[in-house]
Amino acid sequence: MSSVFIFQNMFDILLDEEMEKDKREKAANNLIVLSREDAGAERIFQNNGVALLLNMIETGKPEMILAAVRTLSGMCTGHKARVSKENKSRKVIMAVDNEEIALATCNLFQCINDSLTGGDTREYGKEEALVMDAAKDLKTILLSLLEMLTSKKVSGHGRDQALNLLSKNVPRRDKKEKNHSRTLFTIDHGLKKILKVCGQVTELPDQLPLTENTQLIASVLLNKLYDDLTCDPERTNFKDICNEYIKSKIDPNDMDKTIHAINTISGLLQGPFDVGNALVGQQGIMEMMVALCGSEREVDQMIAVEALIHASSKMSRASFIITNGVSLLKDIYKKTKNERIKIRSLVGLCKLGSAGGDDYSLRQFAEGSTEKLAKQCRKWLCNPQIDTKTRKWAIEGLAYLTNDADVKDDFVEDEPALKAMFELAKSKDKTILYAVACTLVNCTNCYEKKDIIPELVQLAKFSKQHVPEQHPKDKKDFIEKRVKRLLKAGVTSALAVMVKADNAILTEQTKELLARVFLALSENPRDRGTIVAQGGGKALIPLALEGTDAGKVKASHALAKIAAISNPEIAFPGERVYEVVRPLVSLLHTDRDGMQNFEALKGLTNLAGYSEKLRVKILKEKALPEIENHMFEEHDQIRRAATECMCNLVTCKEVQDRYLEDGNDKLKLLVLLCGEDDDELQIAAAGALAMITAAQKKLCSKMTQVTTQWLEILQRLCLHTNPNVQHRGLVIVYNMLDSDDSELAKKLIESEMLEILSVIGKAADNPKRQEPIDTARTCLVKAMDLGLIKPFTSPS
Repeated sequence: MSSVFIFQNMFDILLDEEMEKDKREKAANNLIVLSREDAGAERIFQNNGVALLLNMIETGKPEMILAAVRTLSGMCTGHKARVSKENKSRKVIMAVDNEEIALATCNLFQCINDSLTGGDTREYGKEEALVMDAAKDLKTILLSLLEMLTSKKVSGHGRDQALNLLSKNVPRRDKKEKNHSRTLFTIDHGLKKILKVCGQVTELPDQLPLTENTQLIASVLLNKLYDDLTCDPERTNFKDICNEYIKSKIDPNDMDKTIHAINTISGLLQGPFDVGNALVGQQGIMEMMVALCGSEREVDQMIAVEALIHASSKMSRASFIITNGVSLLKDIYKKTKNERIKIRSLVGLCKLGSAGGDDYSLRQFAEGSTEKLAKQCRKWLCNPQIDTKTRKWAIEGLAYLTNDADVKDDFVEDEPALKAMFELAKSKDKTILYAVACTLVNCTNCYEKKDIIPELVQLAKFSKQHVPEQHPKDKKDFIEKRVKRLLKAGVTSALAVMVKADNAILTEQTKELLARVFLALSENPRDRGTIVAQGGGKALIPLALEGTDAGKVKASHALAKIAAISNPEIAFPGERVYEVVRPLVSLLHTDRDGMQNFEALKGLTNLAGYSEKLRVKILKEKALPEIENHMFEEHDQIRRAATECMCNLVTCKEVQDRYLEDGNDKLKLLVLLCGEDDDELQIAAAGALAMITAAQKKLCSKMTQVTTQWLEILQRLCLHTNPNVQHRGLVIVYNMLDSDDSELAKKLIESEMLEILSVIGKAADNPKRQEPIDTARTCLVKAMDLGLIKPFTSPS
């Protein structure tokens, strides 16, 4: 009875309009927290909670709707039976024009979907019959989402979230999975609806409500659906539906319908390019685009020029447009007084002008033309009176033009233009992310480069083949200057905001570009503090965990560089530091290059020295065998870094147990590394040996059995000129004297070690060598306690 009263009381507070705002907020938060615990969720459910939550939604107040939706999400997570019951009273509230509510409802749908598709492994007994109907519920959800796409009652935010849910849940996450029936069902029942969303032109009357990001999210969904198809007949069906849709919309007597068709093609060109490209290649489409460029209506010109820009994304298409479209775009650029058309035609020229990439000898336009185009782009970018959508196209232009080293050098010199780009990157319009990422990749020269083999260059010249030339301003010192200027302008904080964008827009390719930029920025150790201060450490973690393989490796490498020299508490605050371990361990594999191995080891060494919990996490990620492998490495720096990492891990019981095991050479290797001529390697190896022999006394006698050189190596450590090496050697001697092995202690004292200890111990106090002197004296005292030597007495 008491639990019923408590829940009723909470709902009474929430539904009482006269109640104080603070009390209502507290009740809402308590409800959300309870719903996330299984017992609390069940109590809400049993006490007629769903009906009361629906009452809260019906109030129409944003804060009430938000609290109710979040509570329902908690109740649905991982519970099929509860979802099945709740599904009967589910209402689509994603249509509300409130971004926060749309996002929360999207999360509720995701929880329902995850629970119905196997995120729940409970045994239900009597309720099992309810659970069996999951397929029907999933189909209902899918049809509801597709219906939302073309409903005018749905807000732009709601439509975006419906597209996001389809992107996340329809295509297979793993291509090894054979069942892709959801994709085929979506194409049959919803492809035309997605194409309709793609073709919406906000400037025309009677259009669906959209946000700045809707078309791009729809393009990403189209691309994912097309990629998920497994055979040619399925792809042909996809193309046929698109073709049929476009043909049905092109009408010479209705320009609004024709523009819709051209804008749909633009959407396809940004998604499954091959499908869009095939449509552009059809008779009459390119002619229609060119004709629209000459229309008197601004919207016609704008859509046609944008379609031309997207159509020239591939070199083969660009060559056709270079011959047919450059004069047209120049004509529009010169004649139009409308800034929005002017900027788009300029971007078309920029794109065509950069068709040769960074090859200095393949410039499309005359010397100086690209710099003039770039200057105009920068001018528009810095003009706050131009709307965001139009300024976005200035960045699109720069994304192409910065292939030219003169342009990228001028751009980074223009701090207001850089800052304007970073501000736009932080804005709500996320369609800009890819262009910003491309521009930054070009400015930092971190794109994939092929190794140039001199012999092949000579051969190419001899056979009169084209050989790419490097621009003088693409050399290392110019790149370093550009990186400095980008950091000064605040590039890291812009990247940190970009990384937080929704996955539907922040595609895996964009993530890879951002990871490349981060790696280029963190190349110089002196710049890494700036990156950490602007939130770069935290921003890198998601890039290292999700994305393309190449992107994850680049982000992990940048993380390793930062982790190697930063205080983990500052660089990765809170629990985030534990997420850094896995990306670093992934760089230890032998298929990674030596620099990645080395910097990952340095990063792990720093983390292992920070806390016991981090050391345990490193071991849990199975890093130990990889670190041990690198201790055998021939490369001096990698071997030293691995030994330093091991030195910080030997305090763990699991590591000590591995050294106690018989049948391996782990202890022998550690002893032999103490005898190398590299001071830093000796410090690490002797430090590890000192700590491990202090913790496990059995290892003192085992050490003498693994190699006959043990005494000679120990004596060399104790006689070393470097006090850090000498101190560690003397600690090992003390551990051996203190090991309860009287034979071993006797053997040590009977050797030349006694003389070495006496010489060091009798030395006058010296602040620079005090630690070795004090340790030698402690060893002599221990030897006296064991009765192996007598105290020195001067003659009376």
